[in-house]
Amino acid sequence: MTYKYFGAPDGATAARVPISMRPEELGGDELGQGMYTKVKPETMAAMVLTGIEGIAPSKVPPLELVVLHPDYAVVRLPASVVEPLRTANEESLGAAAFIWSTVPDRRGPRDAFVIYQMLHEWQDFARRCEESGHQLYCLVWP
Repeated sequence: MTYKYFGAPDGATAARVPISMRPEELGGDELGQGMYTKVKPETMAAMVLTGIEGIAPSKVPPLELVVLHPDYAVVRLPASVVEPLRTANEESLGAAAFIWSTVPDRRGPRDAFVIYQMLHEWQDFARRCEESGHQLYCLVWP
C-alpha cells in the first residue's frame, strides 16, 4: 500500500482527487505535491493521539472515509488528530516519537529519531494546510 497525505478545502474536492494526484486537477498546488509515505493514516492518528494527547490506543477514533473506490480510498484525518499535531511543541513531538518507538507489534519505523523527523514533516504539512484553509486527507492505493 502507498499513502499520500494531501490538503483539500473540503471533502467534495478531496473526493475528486485522481490516483495520480495531479495538482492541476485540484485547482492549484498551494500545498506542494503532498507527502508520500508507507505509514498508514490509522497509524499516524494513533501516533499523535497516544503520544501527544495521551489517549489510550483503544480510544483512537476511526478516520472519516471520504471515498471508497475499487482502486483507491480517500480518508480525512479529523481535527482531533490534526490540531494536536499542528500545535505540538518540540518536547511533545520528542516524547511522542519515543513513546511510539517502544510500542510492540506494529509496523513502521521504530527508531525514535526517524519518528521524530516524520512527526515534524507532518506537523509542517498540517500547518501549511491550516494556513491555506485546507483539511488533511490521505489517498490510499495498492
